[in-house]
Amino acid sequence: MFSIILLAGAAREVEQEVVSGGVPLKADAVFEGGGVKGIGLVGALYYAEEEKKIQWQSVAGTSAGAIVAALVAAGYTAGEIRDIMFNLDFSLIKDEGLLDRLSLPGKTLSLLLEKGVYEGRFMEQFMAGLLRNKGIDTFGDLRIQGETNPRYAYRLNVIASDISRGKMLVLPNDIRDYGLNPDRFSVALAVRMSMSIPVFYEPVVIDYKEGGAARRSYIVDGGILSNFPVWLFDSVEEPQWPTFGFRLVDPGEGEPREINNIIDFLSAVVATMIEAHDARHIQDANFKRTIAIPTGGVKTTELNISPERKEMLFRSGYEAAREFFAGYSEKKYREIYPRFRRKFVPV
Repeated sequence: MFSIILLAGAAREVEQEVVSGGVPLKADAVFEGGGVKGIGLVGALYYAEEEKKIQWQSVAGTSAGAIVAALVAAGYTAGEIRDIMFNLDFSLIKDEGLLDRLSLPGKTLSLLLEKGVYEGRFMEQFMAGLLRNKGIDTFGDLRIQGETNPRYAYRLNVIASDISRGKMLVLPNDIRDYGLNPDRFSVALAVRMSMSIPVFYEPVVIDYKEGGAARRSYIVDGGILSNFPVWLFDSVEEPQWPTFGFRLVDPGEGEPREINNIIDFLSAVVATMIEAHDARHIQDANFKRTIAIPTGGVKTTELNISPERKEMLFRSGYEAAREFFAGYSEKKYREIYPRFRRKFVPV
């Protein structure tokens, strides 16, 4: 899901550059998760880059937002990401293992034995190939030279959930907890972790030692704990550029849910778990900072999405960003974050 929300970006010792008589805005970006609906994020991203000439610094995301963020961090333009999404056959995401091919009994066994129906390897390999085309393999390739604060040391941050330890992970930094080196950790694997929708995908398993004892953690979709980490680049220091958040909005979002049976009940539990934490941050940050990208009723796992529906999502994101920036000003940003001192000058 994409929508744009302005946050407090981390302080940097980098001056704005004057290009062609204008001042392109340097900015951080945060992308929400939402499966197939993430195409809407790309539409908003396209407007921000093509019309406002925004130059992205650090980026972060969850699930589908992690996919977009990783491609941005690797150096893909919004136009290139659009082509990737429009040409991708989303049905390939349902990659089946040996058990999965045995129809319903096989999928049931896969769920019981492997804790997920689909493998998730297709997207990991697909992302690895795209990143490799830009010379990116591990997070060490995305390290920001000269940055001394570990929190802002990498151009990319990805959110995942360790359900064994009941802990949210901000990758790559939190991979240290498992005795692994963040610089050597695979970017594609981090994205695979972040998009591992429980039950739909098998979790990523990490075996490690703690206090001399063997431990095992199951890592799943970051959306369980923060689907829209708008807080990630907040800082008590004086930021030199803003953060834009890209958020998706479904029809009827925010309205009370009707609960008539156990399926409705469980669905409401999961939705509340995913949405409530982030909704609090969005409310505190003030909705004036947010561009809501309507998803037109497209479902997260609508993997048979038609070209027309893809175009609709992309256009929805583009128009949402256009409307947002038409009413954006430094004054409004200062109402959100008074310490911000960089002036936004549209190009």
